[in-house]
Amino acid sequence: MDSAMTADTALPAAGFDATLGFVREGYAFISRHCERLGADAFRTRFLLRPVVCARGRAAAEMFYADDLAFTRRGAIPGSVRRLLQDDRSVQSLDAAAHRERKMLFAKILGGAAVEHAVLAFGAALRAAMLRWKGGEVVLHRAVREVLARVALDLSGIAADAPTLAARTRELGAMIDAAGSVGPANWRALWLRRRTEAWARGLVAAYRDGRLPETEGGALALIAGYRDGRGEPLPEAVAAVELLNVLRPTVAIGRYVVFAAHALVRRPDWREAFAGGGEDDLLPFVQEVRRFYPFFPAIAGRARQEFAWRGHRFRRGDLTILDLYGTNHHPELWPEPEAFRPERFRGWEGDAFALVAQGGGDAAVTHRCPGEDLTVALTVEAVRVLCRDARFSAPPQDLSVSLARVPALPESGMILRFA
Repeated sequence: MDSAMTADTALPAAGFDATLGFVREGYAFISRHCERLGADAFRTRFLLRPVVCARGRAAAEMFYADDLAFTRRGAIPGSVRRLLQDDRSVQSLDAAAHRERKMLFAKILGGAAVEHAVLAFGAALRAAMLRWKGGEVVLHRAVREVLARVALDLSGIAADAPTLAARTRELGAMIDAAGSVGPANWRALWLRRRTEAWARGLVAAYRDGRLPETEGGALALIAGYRDGRGEPLPEAVAAVELLNVLRPTVAIGRYVVFAAHALVRRPDWREAFAGGGEDDLLPFVQEVRRFYPFFPAIAGRARQEFAWRGHRFRRGDLTILDLYGTNHHPELWPEPEAFRPERFRGWEGDAFALVAQGGGDAAVTHRCPGEDLTVALTVEAVRVLCRDARFSAPPQDLSVSLARVPALPESGMILRFA
């Protein structure tokens, strides 16, 4: 190992280059090496570039507690960045610029918007279940259209059936292909460019007064946004930020699928909710978010030199925080591989322990601003599935491979509605 990997460090090393291991093992890669090395952080290389991989509460604090510590710029692989964030979006900004743009998303995804979205989602899901009655659906595909409808409604965008179908397909492809390279990623990128063109047209039409006023919708707020200098977002950037509302809302479907998976695997919880119990709905959903794989990890580059656990980070050093591994860390979560919603009864929150969508304070760090929306819509999905539907799961492959990023039950979660 060369001097760049051995000087000023107390962290153990895990081989010369771990790229293939990460591709093969996915979500489990970092934790497996941490357990083998007896440490919560280690050094290795990805694509021959030195990197520190870390998990656990202390690592999350190091990564998120100071929003000056790490930048996302140059840290996230281009194939992922172009599909999920693109350039000049809120996630590419740092410090004051990031906090300023983040306030826009806090307004878009604030309490009133969440309440509106829950009502819209519940109504749309009940209507969809009436259409599904007497048949089987692959929930992963079926719930996407429901959530795409909600996302467009949340944004103040009217959509006819062809538009809804196109956006559902395009947004879904961005999510599914985020962990891939090659043809699937290229196709999703092509679909994203088509979606961006549509979004640019909406922004231009709104600014020109060719669309009706939709006070409080994401389109109106983004198109009308002014930064600290009084400047509007460039049309292309506004389109990207609109997609940063639409796409993550559709991605909540993965948690809906995992919640259904948990209800099938644990019918005792389904029976409790069907009987009208409300107290454990939130603990159940929080355990879904902790237990099931969503984002595997997040990468950042050090913005300045600092030391942590005997390792000196220099400006530009790459670090990867293991989100899935932190959510399964045995020191934070006793029996982490057991699905136990009761662990969240009376839970007061810990911004550096449950990091399914990032850590720290969402107002100032890169933690997902749509976390409250995610929790609320998943709670509503569990409520509706348990109380307003009669469903069963036919024989299928319910295994969830941790090597697949992003993960899903192999079957896509087939449900039969009576």
